[in-house]
Amino acid sequence: MFKKVLLLLCLAPIVGAMTAYSSPDKSDTLHAGSVKVYTAREILTLDPAKPLAEAVAVDGDKIVAVGSLAEVKQALAGKTLELDTRFADKVLVPGFINQHDHPWLAALTLSTEIIAIEDWQLAGKTYPRATNAQEYHQRLRAVVQAHGKSQEVLYSWGYHRLWHGDLSRADLDAISATVPIVIWQRSAHEFIFNTRALTVFGIDRARVDKFPEASKAQVNLAQGHFWEQGAMSLVPILFEVMAAPERFIPALKMVKDYWHAAGSTLVVEPGGLVNRGLQAMQNSVFSPADTPFHMDYIADGKTMAYQHLDGDIIGETEKLLSWGKGMSRFIPKQVKLFTDGAIFSQLMQMKEGYLDGHQGEWIIDPDRFAKAFKTYWDAGYQIHVHQNGDAGLDVVLDAVEANLKRNPREGHRTVVVHFGFSTLEQVQRIADLGVIVSANPYYPVALADTYSDVGVGSERAQQMVRLGDVARAGISFSLHSDMPMAPGKPLFLMWNAVNRTTLEGNVVGPNQRISAEQALRAVTLGAAYSMQLEHQLGSVEVGKRANLTVLAENPLTVDPMAIKDIDVWGTVHEGRVLPVACCSLPQ
Repeated sequence: MFKKVLLLLCLAPIVGAMTAYSSPDKSDTLHAGSVKVYTAREILTLDPAKPLAEAVAVDGDKIVAVGSLAEVKQALAGKTLELDTRFADKVLVPGFINQHDHPWLAALTLSTEIIAIEDWQLAGKTYPRATNAQEYHQRLRAVVQAHGKSQEVLYSWGYHRLWHGDLSRADLDAISATVPIVIWQRSAHEFIFNTRALTVFGIDRARVDKFPEASKAQVNLAQGHFWEQGAMSLVPILFEVMAAPERFIPALKMVKDYWHAAGSTLVVEPGGLVNRGLQAMQNSVFSPADTPFHMDYIADGKTMAYQHLDGDIIGETEKLLSWGKGMSRFIPKQVKLFTDGAIFSQLMQMKEGYLDGHQGEWIIDPDRFAKAFKTYWDAGYQIHVHQNGDAGLDVVLDAVEANLKRNPREGHRTVVVHFGFSTLEQVQRIADLGVIVSANPYYPVALADTYSDVGVGSERAQQMVRLGDVARAGISFSLHSDMPMAPGKPLFLMWNAVNRTTLEGNVVGPNQRISAEQALRAVTLGAAYSMQLEHQLGSVEVGKRANLTVLAENPLTVDPMAIKDIDVWGTVHEGRVLPVACCSLPQ
């Protein structure tokens, strides 16, 4: 239990070392009644003028004073202060921002039978990793056997050929000719069906022949294999069953609890599906006033580029702004585009190709991408671009350079998203063009060991996600999980970026490690900057939203290998104190 002490202070001007209170979107007048003052063992503010504090005052949903307890009292002289010491033995940091996650995709994949390349722990249940083909096939046969004679579709997510061996329609038919089986590959950009599942969903040659040409090129019906655009063409068919409310709503609630337990105060989905029914179900979970974080969305430019590129693409994009509700919203004038294929499928586009000679894929072909990018650029949009291979990165940087010359824009903040493979020369080009980076630091941890041996080679795999080079170049960057591509836990992302220790225990690319402070900034202030929200979020400063994450330990002083294991007590979200049900979320 915590103490509450009312401190009645005399009227006096706001003086001393405190910054004057100002709100970016509300009146500067303090609310009637008392102001909450929280004290903590340490408060990491990320404000260079005051990096450490012991007290933070909150009026309504805004921070009104930060500093020592004496400074806070002095700054708010004349106000009734309510002292709350429940965090006296805790560490407060700016509220964690999940800069790039997918609630619908996380809900759907994580509610399947998970057989993946890493452990997943969800709602008290652990799905252990399958490290090789024998383990994978044994586990898959076991879940099919447990499924019994049910005619319901059995979905399993997490398969990866480089760990689990080849898998085809014939292989799945050999496991069961009667149970409909859909394997969702670890990247979530590929599906493999057995014959029974193809029949259940009505997927045959006639239906595939109606796909767009680019989609048909990414289908092997004989193998039951659909990837990239071919897989995306199946999404509306599959989701009629997978996203049935009785299945989907509980899964979304599980994901909401997961993010809260990870200390999240803002979650952002860039480029989710454009589907009104799917959005309505997400709103039913994330829009109520008691949601412990804001759920923001960035428009899916991929869908717009394929459906409206020759029409009113901007008007159609802006229609999405009305799809938000309550604690959910679409961020205006921001859009996400795509270049190359999934890194977990080795379908990224690589400048020097692959060691085994296979080819990468495009999610949006370069010509269509260039036209869509130009249209959004001229409309003043901030453009976030999915990129995994260094050839894909060239497409992004070429578009930025061409449009800067044609129609200069200061502060465009084009975001390179994922940042899997790049060259040192491309990092310098990013800096020169005013581009910023949103990186997935889990890529080298999960993939570098295997990719060193297969497809990519050690030299390139060691330098995946060049955050060290980005930091040295002075480029603004953030970290994201792309959940379910990585666990959506900011402390885990920090641990990845600081240590770069693989699932097998090896350190890869030690020159690309960053400091704990840089990593903390990347899941707070850097993430806010990437969405033009740095004046409202990301640091503990006067006038910003009262968003805090409450930790058991200081992530800047613990052993770097212990960062991911720090207990999360809960959060303060815009003034609401929100403890989590369980203060541990192991990986």
